[in-house]
Amino acid sequence: MPELTNTSEPLLDWTDLFFRFLSEEKDASLYTQRNYRQALDEFTQWHRDTNGSSVRWSELERNDFRLFLRQLGRKELSQAAIRLRFSALNSFYKFLMRRGLVESSPVKGVTLPKPAKHLPQFLTIDQMNALLEAPMQEFEAERDAKKETNKKVSDVPYLRDRAILETIYSCGLRIGEICRILAGEIDPDELVINVHGKGKKERQVPIGRTAVKAIRLYWERLAKPPAPDEPVFFASEKKRNTIYPRLIQLRLKNYLSACGLDPSLTPHKLRHSYATHLLDAGADLRSVQEMLGHSNLTTTQVYTHITTERIKRAYNEAHPRA
Repeated sequence: MPELTNTSEPLLDWTDLFFRFLSEEKDASLYTQRNYRQALDEFTQWHRDTNGSSVRWSELERNDFRLFLRQLGRKELSQAAIRLRFSALNSFYKFLMRRGLVESSPVKGVTLPKPAKHLPQFLTIDQMNALLEAPMQEFEAERDAKKETNKKVSDVPYLRDRAILETIYSCGLRIGEICRILAGEIDPDELVINVHGKGKKERQVPIGRTAVKAIRLYWERLAKPPAPDEPVFFASEKKRNTIYPRLIQLRLKNYLSACGLDPSLTPHKLRHSYATHLLDAGADLRSVQEMLGHSNLTTTQVYTHITTERIKRAYNEAHPRA
C-alpha cells in the first residue's frame, strides 16, 4: 500500500489539484472539466445541506454516496445524468488514490442505474452530401442578397466551414480535435493527418483528397496561409485565432437548417456518420476503432448495431415470409 503523502484537509484544496490535473496533465476538454466541476460542487452542496458541515473527502464512506444517489433519484434525473455525476466522483477519487491522499474510494461499489441503450444518430450519405454543399450555397445566397446594396460578402468563412465539415467527415474527428490541428500536421502528399485525441493521445488518420482540396481552397483565400505551427482553421481571419467548438456548433446549426435537417444535431453526429458509412461499406472494425481513437473496441461496436438494425429492417420490409 502506498504511503499517504498528505491526509490532512484542507491544507491543500484537493478539488483544485484535481482540476489542474485534468487541464494540464490529462488535457481533458473544457466540456468535461465543466461537467466534473458541477458534479463535485453539487455533491459538496448536498453534503453541506445534509450534514451541516464542509465535506472532508478522506472521511466519507460508501453510505454517503448511496444517500447522494438516492437524492439524485428523487430529483428524477436521467440515468445518464446520474452516471455522469458518479463518473466525476469516481475519477476524483482515483486521482486522490494515485496521489496517496486516500487509501481507497468510497464511490467504488455503489450500484448505479444501468445506462439506457441508444444507437448513435447519423446522417445518410445523401444528407451528408447536402450538408457538405450547404456552406457555399449559403455564401451564394448571401452574396446575391447583398448585390443590390453593393455590399461585398467574403467567401472566407464559408470556405473555412466547408473545409471543417469535410475534414470532420473525412477523418471522423471530435470537435476538440478539429480545433487543435496545426497546419504542419497535415501531410497532403501521404494523405494523413496527425490528430491530438483524448488524454493527449496522438494518432494518424487518413484524410481524403476532397478534404485536402477544401482546406487548400480556404488557405488560398487567406491573406497569408497558416504557418506550420498555426491552426488549420481560424475563428477570425484578421486575428488568426484558433477556431473554437462553440463557433463550429453555431455555424453547423445554420447549415443543418438550410438543408432541412434537424438543427439540434451536433458535430459529433458527423463522426457517427463517418463510422457508420465506413462499416456499411465493409471497413474492418479494428481499423475503424483505430481511426476513431477508441481505446475500447466495445465503443466502436455500437456502430455495427446500427448496420444490423438497418439490415433487419430492410429484410422485414422486403422479404415475403419475414
